[in-house]
Amino acid sequence: MATTYPLVARQPRAPRASVSIGDSSIGPDTTTLIAGPCAVETPEQTLRAARMAQAAGATVLRGGAYKPRTSPYAFQGLGERGLAILTEVAAETGLPLVTEVVDARDAELVAAHADMLQIGARNMQNFGLLTAVGKIGKPVLLKRGMSATIEEWLLAAEYIAKQGTIDIVLCERGIRTYEPAYRNTLDIAAVPTVQRLSQLPVLVDPSHSGGRRDLVLPLTRAALAAGADGVLVDVHPDPEAALCDGPQALRPGDLEGLQNAMRDMAFVMNRRIPVPEPEQRFRTDIESATH
Repeated sequence: MATTYPLVARQPRAPRASVSIGDSSIGPDTTTLIAGPCAVETPEQTLRAARMAQAAGATVLRGGAYKPRTSPYAFQGLGERGLAILTEVAAETGLPLVTEVVDARDAELVAAHADMLQIGARNMQNFGLLTAVGKIGKPVLLKRGMSATIEEWLLAAEYIAKQGTIDIVLCERGIRTYEPAYRNTLDIAAVPTVQRLSQLPVLVDPSHSGGRRDLVLPLTRAALAAGADGVLVDVHPDPEAALCDGPQALRPGDLEGLQNAMRDMAFVMNRRIPVPEPEQRFRTDIESATH
């Protein structure tokens, strides 16, 4: 059957692909947790958030050095200084790093620091950026635009693949609807739909979907039950003081619930998940993350 995105399309009877980032893998056999601060603020905040992520079982660190914001007056990130902080924290924790590229001119610079390059929702159809990132050759995390159809999302992935980078992970992060009770509407049906249409792994971002801390765990369970290959979660040691998206960031006290949800759903879905063992390690890591 002809398709407009032949490079990322699912082939008949072919298994879905896995994408490796460092020692971590995202694909149909695993349930992967990517976690960290939405924005890098200070070295101390970033390291504490990374320790929190590790304690919850994250195998990939996320963090934003460049932050595309709706308002030009909002915190835009620390830029190159933020990349340096992320590099140091990733080295100290041993976690591979994914961070966002917002400008094609910065693609090489960001790639020098990151193990995986993220294209955010607002740049999903920035075709010059997609092309520049695709030429670099590192794995790419491609978020769905807030008003994008699934075909448009997959065509954006095709732009990247056309440049030679096929290690692409898709991320459903909620779409814009008329509902004002939460930040975005998580399109849970997108997960099995995209897995039917494409070979690419699919993650869900429950933090940006709901925009509220209390929705992160329920949306995580829903995402994994629908077959998502993992989740991308915001954590922060002091969300009330966060410079970006504090209301959706999980606090240290929320992490045991996240770890349990990931472990329970991985068991139900017959997938592997790396989790801190034994339980005492979780307690020790949480204590070190909060002090």
